[in-house]
Formats: sequence, C-alpha cells, structure tokens
Amino acid sequence: MKIVYCILGTFNSGGMERVLANKTNYLAKLGHDISIITTDQQNRKPYFNLHPSIHQIDLGINYTTNNNTGLLKKLIEYPKKQLEHKKLLKKYLNKIKPDITVSLFDHEVGLLPSIGDKSKKIVEIHFSRFKRLQYGREGVWKIVDKIRSNNDLKTVQKYDKFVVLTEEDKSYWGDLNNIEVIPNANSFKISEPSKLSSKNVIAVGRYDYQKRFEDLIEIWKLVHEKEPEWHLNIFGKGPEKEKLQRMIDENKLSSTVSLRDPVQDIDQQYLDSSMIVMTSRYEGLPMALLEGQVAGLPLISYTCKCGPRDIIKEGENGFLLEEGDKIGVSERIVELIQNKELRERIGEKSFEYSNDFSEEKIMEKWLSLFNETLNT
Repeated sequence: MKIVYCILGTFNSGGMERVLANKTNYLAKLGHDISIITTDQQNRKPYFNLHPSIHQIDLGINYTTNNNTGLLKKLIEYPKKQLEHKKLLKKYLNKIKPDITVSLFDHEVGLLPSIGDKSKKIVEIHFSRFKRLQYGREGVWKIVDKIRSNNDLKTVQKYDKFVVLTEEDKSYWGDLNNIEVIPNANSFKISEPSKLSSKNVIAVGRYDYQKRFEDLIEIWKLVHEKEPEWHLNIFGKGPEKEKLQRMIDENKLSSTVSLRDPVQDIDQQYLDSSMIVMTSRYEGLPMALLEGQVAGLPLISYTCKCGPRDIIKEGENGFLLEEGDKIGVSERIVELIQNKELRERIGEKSFEYSNDFSEEKIMEKWLSLFNETLNT
C-alpha cells in the first residue's frame, strides 16, 4: 500500500510529530511504501527517528515565515502560499501515485480534497472540534478563529474519512457519515512500570498558552508548602519559557521546579517520576497522559476538551479536576505523596489500562480503516 502523510514539519518534539513517527515507522516495517510531505522543514532533521525506507519531501512553502506578521500581510501572503502549495502537492501526488493521502489537519487540509490524483483522502485531527476557539484571542482574531472553526466542519465533510481521537470529540462534530474514532497509540515498550518511589512529579508539553503551565507553577507552590522535598520537572520548549521561569523565580521555587528541554529518553524520565500532572486548556488525546500511563504513573488532569475523560477513570488510574481548580489539584498531589499505598494502587491500574492504547491495537484499527476506505 502506498500512503502519503502531509504535515508542516517533522522537526518539532511535539505529540503529533511523535505519533506520526510511530505510525509511519510501524507501517514501513510492515512493508508499506510511506512518504511524508512537509511544507516548512527547511533542511532540519526529524526530531524522532524515521525508518530509512520512508521518503521525505519538503515543498519549501514556509508558512511559518508569516507567523509574526500582521493580519493584513497574512491575508495577502497566505493565498499566494496556498496556490504554490496546491501546485507542488498535486505535482508530487501525481508522481508518487499513492493509494491513500492523509492530512494531519495542517495547511493542506483545505487543498487536498480538490486534488484529483485518484488517491483516497483521509484527514485526522490531533486536537478537538474547539481548537481554534480555545486560542483565547480577542478582537479581529477572535472573529477569524470563529470563521475558521465553521469552515473546519465544511472541510472535513469533503474527505473520504475523518478521524478524531476520542468519543468525546466525535460528539462535538455532529452527525457526520465519514467520521471515525481512532485514538493515539503508545509505542513505549516498558516491561516494568515506575517504582513510584522517587520524589519527582513530571509534566510534559510545549511552553505555550495551550498547556497552561502557569497554573501548574501556582499549584506547585501550594504543594511545596506541605511537601518541600518533592520536585516538579516540566519537559518542553516554547515561547512562554521566560515567562514561566520568571514565575518560578518570583515565587522562590527555583529549587523545586525545573523547566527542562525535551529529551529523547522521555520514557526514562517517566520511570524516574511518581505521578504526572496536566493543566491544559485543550487537547486532542494527550500523549503525555498515555505515556505516563505506560510507565504506571497516577494521572492528574484538568477536565479540558478533549482526551482526559477518555483516559482517566476517576479514582482508579488517576483524578480529574475541573479546569482552574488549583487547590483541588494540589490536594490530590499531596494526597498521593503522603499515601504511598494509594499511589501504588492507582499506578498499578494506570499500567493495566495502558494496554487499551497499545500500538498493535491502534495500528490494527488504522489498517482496517485504510482497507475499508480503498474498498469503497
């Protein structure tokens, strides 16, 4: 089977890039012909290793060069980039002749259905129905986000299949006849879970508005007052790093909170922790919680849209708190710190439930969807 994936780039250390690498590596090892077409790679290496048989093609559109420009310039430049993108994407799809082309809901999402290269078109979204409305932007940008959100619903209906990550998110898209639910897989191969004996708590994600790590720092201030020997490690990078470091310094938490760069051996960092905490404003299906689960960590998360409700079974493998309930989150963390028996019981369930998201189970669903799509 020939399959093409379309994404902005593979150079980031984010969850979407990790999922793409895991998925394409799995398919390549099975003997499928896999290509990844990017728009903004700019000669950067993929952050996650890719199977040597995977073809990597960059179109050089470079949408990100307009990231810091004003609305007017974007309104002028974006259509030009879209025209060039469609022309080059069509050229390569006609050259590759894939059976299936998959959009990861990046800049190609509105272009792909109109390219008549005879491949079946699938779009998968790694966030939720409300992604664009949860940026928190005001003024003209708020109107733009609402328009784009409405257009998303029209766009996904043009695809042969539309894949969301959770049952929760599926319910927000309405009665679509092409929608399917396939969660992210977790490819960690951990035979023994964390011993839950270290005095470390872990959080993982980009330092930006979405992850709301400012709440986590405030939460940790409350935790630190009661359990000063414990440490919070936040792994990531992003535009809010300086702001978060200032918060840490101003609250005199530099000895107990560390902002750490992404690492390749993130599995070992989970194993060196005793629980994972997430305070996001929105998600799709958070890889951090899935990975923490494989490591047998108790999970603590805000009930944001979407994902935590599909992963966490309250009181069994973790705890769900209402968004903004910083006191509640801090109390759960302290409870798990002080009650090792509870920590171990919840961690054991977390490790057990991780099998629901095993790579073998999830990739079986994808292969079934591919075959079904080709036969319709």
